[in-house]
Amino acid sequence: MHSSAYLTGALALFMSACGNSSQAESRTSSGAGGSGIISTGGSGGSRIPPTTDFTMTEVGGFKRGDPISGQGVMDTGLNGSSCGIVVGVVRDFKGANEAGGHPDFEAFQGDKVTTGLIAGAIGTDAKPIYASTCEAPVVTPSCPYKQQTTSKANFDQWYRFADGVNKPYLLYFLFAPVGNIATFDSQYFFPLDGAGWGSLAYANDFKQHNFGFTTELHTKFQYKGGETFQFAGDDDLWIFINGKLAIDLGGLHPATTAKVDLDASAGTLGLTKGNVYLLELFHAERHTTASHFRVDTTLTFVDCGIIPPDVQ
Repeated sequence: MHSSAYLTGALALFMSACGNSSQAESRTSSGAGGSGIISTGGSGGSRIPPTTDFTMTEVGGFKRGDPISGQGVMDTGLNGSSCGIVVGVVRDFKGANEAGGHPDFEAFQGDKVTTGLIAGAIGTDAKPIYASTCEAPVVTPSCPYKQQTTSKANFDQWYRFADGVNKPYLLYFLFAPVGNIATFDSQYFFPLDGAGWGSLAYANDFKQHNFGFTTELHTKFQYKGGETFQFAGDDDLWIFINGKLAIDLGGLHPATTAKVDLDASAGTLGLTKGNVYLLELFHAERHTTASHFRVDTTLTFVDCGIIPPDVQ
């Protein structure tokens, strides 16, 4: 664990490295995710949470913010002038083993990734498009670990507000510089402890935590050449770059790592050096007893967080 002094110093270093995001005020993205996204930085200046309020992790930290109503978010408190902190949304769910629980959480099993649960391009509402064929408890070539989801209607609740089904909150991530790499690493990633539905289960640290949640991030970066983005964690994780699926770690599985080299994937992702593009992350923690979440990237974020309209 790092001290708050370390986090403060790391934030100062990373924010100075990020530069100003005014070059990216006009949204530049040629992918399918271009429609329906709104930037919600405060126009009256930044209200960045002090680093002393963050939960310190192995590298960097996180802080749960205000709850989100059905009307969505108008001000995240970040004005986009620097990006040592990036804001997204975390949503709490009850498990299928609880009364009124969601059938996709605390259900099913998997030893490795199940790809193809979502489409290869993001939806016009900036959400993943459901494409799962793994709705039956049988092994098929595309579903080696049997059932992973239940229906499109249930999946659509993962990243949209559904009254009585999920409880969404803002979630702030502090990335720390490790050499030329910006890193967030939490080996016990439980941002909803003490909030949400209050459902608790023992984790592999022998403590009780609030499992069953999804995480959503939308940010921008300027492609300069040579950048990489790597994620390690569990369970489902999808990364879209320029509206196209760049990392597919879907399904129930232990902590797994995947990396995208932007130069090697520039043609597939439609990237041109010098332009600004969206990076969009969708994660789900769906089963006990572990929760890992790690990002290592050389990307320079030029937007501190975009919150799409959060409606069902």
